[in-house]
Amino acid sequence: MKRRLLLSLAALCTLSSWSYAQTTATPSAQEILGLVRRSYALQDHKMTGKLRDEDSGREEPLELTLTSSVMRFRFASSPPEIIHLDLTTSPATLWQVKPGGSSQVPLTNAADSVRGMDFNYEDLSQRFLYWKNVKLMDANARITAARIKCWLVRVTAPNTSGPYYTVDLWVHQDSGGVAKMEAYDKAGKLVKRFEVTKMWKVGEATALREMRVQSFNPLNGERKGMTYMTMDKPEKQ
Repeated sequence: MKRRLLLSLAALCTLSSWSYAQTTATPSAQEILGLVRRSYALQDHKMTGKLRDEDSGREEPLELTLTSSVMRFRFASSPPEIIHLDLTTSPATLWQVKPGGSSQVPLTNAADSVRGMDFNYEDLSQRFLYWKNVKLMDANARITAARIKCWLVRVTAPNTSGPYYTVDLWVHQDSGGVAKMEAYDKAGKLVKRFEVTKMWKVGEATALREMRVQSFNPLNGERKGMTYMTMDKPEKQ
């Protein structure tokens, strides 16, 4: 079985050799979410790349470090900023580091844009991976473009305090990585979509090469913006 490095929401990539793919039992929805979270423990990679806004063409260089305890996003352009996700807590804790000090990102800032792109801090915090209300919608879902077999899991927020109320996750059965995500507001309107569009082949694994992030106006369903994340081949730490 080939190992795969796939998207876990805001390009938070996961790598795993653990799989249900060759077993007859279908895991529960909670077990699938647990697989996504546990796959973080196998991380030890450093990746470089960039974000690009489709409408303006503006680019933002990015360095992403993945370890068993932290995911760190480093933006070197002015103003410099580091965002890191502490994976040793449950749920994971998102911190923002700027000149002058660091602070935990408050829930009130969850919907704020990161570097003016179509990512927000909720995307990077991945709080939805810890929500308790979870349901397996399809045990044999497929993403046609990527030709991969997934479980489709739906998670629902415990309250309406954040920017997302329902999130659908397409979890790749071979890796536990999230290959696609769609987020909806409390009225059931689509507001965000992440999807892997290109992959690198790295030895026995595959790595994220390009991801498309789209934001939508919930009032009329029109696309508000689109950001591409493109990554160079990952380096082993």
